[in-house]
Amino acid sequence: MLFYRSSLPLSRSTLEYLTGVLRRHRKQIGSKGRALTAGQQALMTLAYLKNAETFAQLGADFKVGTTTAWRYVNEAVKLLSARSPKLTKALEKAKNGGLLYVVLDGTLIPIDRVAADRPFYSGKHKKHGMNLQVIAGPDGTIVWVSGSLPGSVHDLRAARIWGIIRALADAGLLVLADKGYVGAGRHIKTPRTRAGTGPSPRRPPTAPTPSSAGPASERTRSSRHGRS
Repeated sequence: MLFYRSSLPLSRSTLEYLTGVLRRHRKQIGSKGRALTAGQQALMTLAYLKNAETFAQLGADFKVGTTTAWRYVNEAVKLLSARSPKLTKALEKAKNGGLLYVVLDGTLIPIDRVAADRPFYSGKHKKHGMNLQVIAGPDGTIVWVSGSLPGSVHDLRAARIWGIIRALADAGLLVLADKGYVGAGRHIKTPRTRAGTGPSPRRPPTAPTPSSAGPASERTRSSRHGRS
């Protein structure tokens, strides 16, 4: 087996923040004798989140078992998730920060699945994954990220499940979104469909003409008398 070093395009302050979170958590639960220090666990978690390395790869890199790598990463991710801002607070901060508008979009995080797992298959992206809803500022700065749903869930449905549509309306922010959110409400601006691309309107029923009125048998007899 060959080993190599790699770099992460993240700041040291990110590593120090997560290290502090893990160190305080270990002290709170009285955890001792760990295979990795808090700093090593933080680095492993960031490598997993940024480079999407498998737990087997992480275990080999940090000289721990695959199960240990899985346990350490999940522990750190849960601690980070608990510190993420709630939706209403995030929108309130965005509004108070003077954002002119926010952008709502869905993204698919690919996962390893077999073809039989239809709930996780996204027909839009043609792959298995998890649907995440993201609210960002005009410059792309992330304001809030939802939890995950199976990839087959439509973006508009996912936004409604997480209460995003109502929360954006209550916040009074201008929202831009793609065509996947058509019908979400007037406060969410989506691209207009081009003329002719939508379903054609159904024609109203027309009144019967005198020649076509009456039972079919009468029309048949009339046509016979006309020919005779």
